[in-house]
Amino acid sequence: MDILLVDGYNIIGAWPELRALKDSDLPAARDLLVEKMAEYQAYSGYRVIVVFDAHYVKGTEKKYKNYKVEVIFTKENETADERIEKMAISLSNRKTQIHVATSDYTEQWAIFGQGALRKSARELLIEMSSIEKGIEKKVKTIQEKRPASKIQISDELAEIFEKWRRGEK
Repeated sequence: MDILLVDGYNIIGAWPELRALKDSDLPAARDLLVEKMAEYQAYSGYRVIVVFDAHYVKGTEKKYKNYKVEVIFTKENETADERIEKMAISLSNRKTQIHVATSDYTEQWAIFGQGALRKSARELLIEMSSIEKGIEKKVKTIQEKRPASKIQISDELAEIFEKWRRGEK
């Protein structure tokens, strides 16, 4: 099994689209990153865990799933880097390869020492762009091959089906 641990705010600060959104609406930037990681997870088969620092969201540690992506807000006074390092150790075993998405140089060296592989924010962005193009190409091919549906469905119902496909409730 492959697991991708994502340093959420590091990626948001490095990807131009998310960085621009962060300046006006940080929660929307987080949500968009999680959506993109859901596409990554669905396409790659990796288990994806996005870790955000607590300093932007005060209070106790929070964990939840969104689009089947695990999202963690660290405890107060715990950085995402610290949590990712702990998780890289605890999740690592013979059958699991840990990948860490961050451009934090110090963090990259720390995770190397634990046997994890790193993906820089730029590498993940390039890979994500490739995945999005692959999905678009597959959808286009399916639409061209499939006969027109005999059953017309509303846009609202199509949106419900799309949410099901992504694992939302």
